[in-house]
Amino acid sequence: MTTRIGVVTFPGSLDDRDARRAVGIAGGEAVALWHRDKDLHQVDAVVLPGGFSYGDYLRCGAIARFSPVMQTIIEQAKAGMPVLGICNGFQVLCESHLLPGALTRNDHLHFLCRDQRLTVENADTAWTLDYARGQEITVPLKNGEGGYVADEHTLDALEAEGRVVARYQGGNPNGSRRDIAGITNEAGNVVGLMPHPEHAVEALTGPTTDGLGFFTSALKKLVTS
Repeated sequence: MTTRIGVVTFPGSLDDRDARRAVGIAGGEAVALWHRDKDLHQVDAVVLPGGFSYGDYLRCGAIARFSPVMQTIIEQAKAGMPVLGICNGFQVLCESHLLPGALTRNDHLHFLCRDQRLTVENADTAWTLDYARGQEITVPLKNGEGGYVADEHTLDALEAEGRVVARYQGGNPNGSRRDIAGITNEAGNVVGLMPHPEHAVEALTGPTTDGLGFFTSALKKLVTS
């Protein structure tokens, strides 16, 4: 049976089609989920894509957190379902308290778009199994509010528990504390990542195919669990 990965579309989502395409290239069945859905249509995992949910009014991800679909996703994530939040999706996960901390305006106050080198710090999450710890990858980054912040106690806990999933290399693009590009929850099934792996899954259009591993990792996790 094909593994089904849902991709949520909020009003203002930008990269939902790209995320669905990445799921298909990885070998999964992409299922479009609407923000008003409470039913996840029997998906095995969920991707919250990048974009500008609800126009980023109020605060990035703050309104999306209260969408009907998020009520079910929060319940299922706490029960162990793999959930990946990319860029705006990462912001939604923090606003939903599935991940600690918050994303703030880039420290230089400009929108930034470039190919970004990362180091994979944790290769044991549901979304990073196909990488090796310490592996360097390059995927696109594009954000205006990508600075990851948390209090020192939370940052120390993330470091001590190995919950930093990826760290920026070659210069911190947005002022994220401790160069953090992505984190995971304690169980390792919920991951938030500011750069965009869904834009690096094909040699024709991406700077690399380094991002594909995030999607194949989830499929591997679901097949073996």
